[in-house]
Amino acid sequence: MSSPRTTPVPRKYFVTGGAGYVGSVVAAHLLEAGHEVTVLDDLSTGFREGVPAGADFIEGRIQDAAKWLDPSYDAVLHFAASSQVGESVAKPEKYWDNNVGGSMALLAAMRSAGVRTLVFSSTAATYGEPVSTPITETDPTAPTSPYGATKLAVDHMISGECTAHGLAAVSLRYFNVAGAYGSCGERHDPESHLIPLVLQVALGEREAISVFGEDYPTPDGTCVRDYIHVADLAEAHLRALDAATGGEHLICNLGNGAGFSVREVIETVRAVTGHPVPEVVAPRRGGDPAVLVASAEAARDRLGWTPSRADLAGIVTDAWAFARRKENQG
Repeated sequence: MSSPRTTPVPRKYFVTGGAGYVGSVVAAHLLEAGHEVTVLDDLSTGFREGVPAGADFIEGRIQDAAKWLDPSYDAVLHFAASSQVGESVAKPEKYWDNNVGGSMALLAAMRSAGVRTLVFSSTAATYGEPVSTPITETDPTAPTSPYGATKLAVDHMISGECTAHGLAAVSLRYFNVAGAYGSCGERHDPESHLIPLVLQVALGEREAISVFGEDYPTPDGTCVRDYIHVADLAEAHLRALDAATGGEHLICNLGNGAGFSVREVIETVRAVTGHPVPEVVAPRRGGDPAVLVASAEAARDRLGWTPSRADLAGIVTDAWAFARRKENQG
């Protein structure tokens, strides 16, 4: 269980991508902690109704952050990014422009405004095919998609900003975010994440769930992945604000420390929802490692963070409640 955080005074934060899944939950946590929050989002993938009540909202592009970022802000939390691996392969130019170009513009705006603290929502896709599991921050980075490559490029950019200009920065790398927090949950279009896809089958919105390969060297033959509850992830971002140190770029992996297989997820959805979930075995997908699990030891040591919602049934229960609420709302 994470130890209590202490923040002495309310602060003012600028949250890019705060209308998206993770950004909206982090914004909600900041508001609940008594802080002032401004969300910047172009709504290309986010939702206006996802911005938590109490946050100021600016509809705009990250490339134009200098229009709104000023010295009154204590820090920036950066979530604005294109994040679909498959799309990044088909449209790499979009990812280099948005993820790298947008982040470069944001760093310039921060430098100009004198805002010297950044928490960056990165990804464990920066590591590519793991050389060992669980993955640690010292493992080689060899991304296998333009998405992972652009996120890694931003990490390099941030490191240079810290060294040259004294930025205090923390990058958080993680795999699969799941669950929901109040009215904030996953609703990507198109959806590509396992838990919401299986829940769509339980809701009758999809005929069956595809299991891509059942002959991996894992206990049940299906891929094992690390899942982290979105509320645990939000807590890590708040702790990262406290841990940021001038001139240092701290990189921490986040995860439960133990993964769950595709079949475990499907069985858990069946148990939680009480609905049948037909499955269809399909061929392996190219580039799918058998096991992807991140070590969170550095996050524990440097941020004082450990996940408190690591139970898969609890993660699925929260995601199921959000999925049903979304269905009832049309």
